[in-house]
Amino acid sequence: MRLSSTIRQHPLLMWGLAIMILLILFGPVMSNFVDVQGVKLGSGMPEVPPSAEYPLGTDTYGREILPVMVVGTPLTLRIGLIAGAIGLSIGIVLGFVAGYFGGWVDTLIKGAADVLLTVPGLLFLVVIATTLRGAVSVNMMALVVASLAWMWPTRTIRSQVLTLRERQFVLVARLNGMGGFEIILRELIPNLLPYLAASFVSAVGSAILATIGLEALGLGPQNEPTLGMTIYWALYSTAILRGLWWWWGPPIVVIIFTFLGLFLITLGLDQIANPKLRRVT
Repeated sequence: MRLSSTIRQHPLLMWGLAIMILLILFGPVMSNFVDVQGVKLGSGMPEVPPSAEYPLGTDTYGREILPVMVVGTPLTLRIGLIAGAIGLSIGIVLGFVAGYFGGWVDTLIKGAADVLLTVPGLLFLVVIATTLRGAVSVNMMALVVASLAWMWPTRTIRSQVLTLRERQFVLVARLNGMGGFEIILRELIPNLLPYLAASFVSAVGSAILATIGLEALGLGPQNEPTLGMTIYWALYSTAILRGLWWWWGPPIVVIIFTFLGLFLITLGLDQIANPKLRRVT
């Protein structure tokens, strides 16, 4: 009964969560039914369209596309989750400190975020990825993307804290002798949890988008079948011009569903955080 009520109140959130859960479980579950050795070069006949033997066909290098999707989807999600978590964690620390304490600390943090936001993000990431090209792994890729994932959360969280720090409950906490960090942990963060959750989803989406952009340029982990690298190899081998739609089509479909799920979750969390958007029950 409670679950059905939650679904009625927040259908967008439930649909978004369902899509993301299916994508997260896709790799681990399907790996029990699909031979993941098919991601290796020459594991199958090259350029075979979808068939009973190769459900999603094979690429020019003999890799089977279905195992590539099974292995590559979790890798891409992992990069997004790691980069989003690191970026948001830094943004939370800096945003709360700057917004609550103000003064020279606020000026320094806000100034650094503003200056770095003017730097073309993709160009900066391309320079880093090019420098590390020979040593790029999935985890290294996540760290590269996370290096520019903290500025926007810092600014937005700071602005939210500025609106809360003069509220009555914060003033009462000060009168009760709470210190600054205790107020942040016990009063401000709980009140901003829906907003922080939405910020995390947004950070993950931005990280995945940046990752795919870098990988489509060939600057990702060369030996890992991530979604972005699959698209890169398809472009490199002119799969679109040669009509090999089964090579580039599946990763694009997975990417579309990924962003659809994240978008629906963001809308659902926004309904929870914003009273004006809450459904009347």
